[in-house]
Amino acid sequence: MTSGLPCPVCEGPDRRGSLERSLRVLAVDDEAPALEDLVYLLRSDPRIAHVEAVTDATKALRVLHRAMDAGQPLDAVFLDIRMPGLDGLDLARVLSRFAQPPPVVFVTAHQQPAVEAFELKALDYLLKPVRQERLAESVHRIVHEVWDSKTPADPATPAPAQPANATPPEMGDEVIPVELGGVTRFIRLADIRYVEAHGDYARLHTATGSGLVRAALNGLEERWRSAGFVRIHRSHLVSLGHIDELRLEDGHLSVTIGGAVLPVSRRHARHLRQLLVRRARPAPVPGQTTTAGVAQPRNGLGS
Repeated sequence: MTSGLPCPVCEGPDRRGSLERSLRVLAVDDEAPALEDLVYLLRSDPRIAHVEAVTDATKALRVLHRAMDAGQPLDAVFLDIRMPGLDGLDLARVLSRFAQPPPVVFVTAHQQPAVEAFELKALDYLLKPVRQERLAESVHRIVHEVWDSKTPADPATPAPAQPANATPPEMGDEVIPVELGGVTRFIRLADIRYVEAHGDYARLHTATGSGLVRAALNGLEERWRSAGFVRIHRSHLVSLGHIDELRLEDGHLSVTIGGAVLPVSRRHARHLRQLLVRRARPAPVPGQTTTAGVAQPRNGLGS
């Protein structure tokens, strides 16, 4: 608590008990003793059910994405600032571009980066050595963040209507860590042209190359549907905005994306055409029928 008095929000009859052992958090610190101390303090808090612990930012991103893919996103990240490679501030910038960024609590021995930390909208800033009482205040703030995010809106106030093909503006800013030759690099969701299934992995293709993520195509299809991705084949997921051309040759439908020609299965063809028609421009170029930047093939497709 932020004071010695009980919080009227947390102690309300509809919340008391539901907060007990409910939070799942991630602790990140490259120094093993500091990480062990932090994990011990976190596990001692009665509101925390599970603590993941890693020693660098790349591992942290893997844990966060694995949790999201499993449908159990972590509730907060306790993050050291000064780490080799990608430091805590760098990681916080990456997290801020997630579609649903987790609250970040910085845990550091240095006061200097505090201003920059709060510019990144950090939920809290703890100085080492961390005291149990001060950590409890951070957990209290996380409880409020998590509860507020899960509290449904007032049903008397209807949400504004959205177009059927509206895309959340923050989705394209999501950053995904991918493996390429043993090196982890980060790509924006908006830059992904198409995704190719590779067993337990998926290869994400951009204009400048590709990289692997450990994820099933079905999960990515569900997760990125609102960002304009659509399944066209059991092995391919494509971004509608990156389709250059739709072709029908010898009865076989395909799409062209950045020079790559990808087959469209009969099962997905009708849905793909409907989506492209929905995205059609109101004023096509004279002499050419287009669908949101997609050139219609000369032999036509029918509808």
